[in-house]
Amino acid sequence: MKKKLAAASIALALVLGACNNSEDTNPNDVDNGEATPGNGVIDHGVDDNKVGFSMSGDQVEEAAGVPGEEREAILATFNKYIETFNNQDIDGYLATLSNEKYDLEEERVVLEDIFKSASVKREADNETIVKYNEKEAQLFTTIKTTFTDLKSGVENAPEGRQVTVFSKEGGQWKVFSIYFIGDESGNEPKN
Repeated sequence: MKKKLAAASIALALVLGACNNSEDTNPNDVDNGEATPGNGVIDHGVDDNKVGFSMSGDQVEEAAGVPGEEREAILATFNKYIETFNNQDIDGYLATLSNEKYDLEEERVVLEDIFKSASVKREADNETIVKYNEKEAQLFTTIKTTFTDLKSGVENAPEGRQVTVFSKEGGQWKVFSIYFIGDESGNEPKN
């Protein structure tokens, strides 16, 4: 049962980051057979056309020149994204996602299935905007997602780093894509 919950946890992280309308191939998608060697968001690179972040020592470098009102709007969208997920507010959660990138009805079905079998809570910390322009922003966070199987009570709490990419649609910031890399230690299921 523990292995089953751990596998479900990993699958959830992949599903929530991968369900979209895009025909783009994610080189780190384990289902497409194109997994790249390495273990980190840094493997995506810091090229201007890719997702990534730079680190100075143990600190993630914040993007320069982010207008204060845009910073507030991006963080408000991210906080709503986390809060609505934690509250199982599917309509609110879907409202934070990009209409251009995600199949919202497919997302609804996935979320309904998840919430039928597990209690899930996300906790984000160290929110840092690492890339910004008028149309796109990337927000780095450390994130812990606690999954509790409703039938068995078994809990799994993977932690890792996430870069959430936002796009500006109709004057509002929306979650466009998610890149998550889990920390290897401390993710064992607990009874």
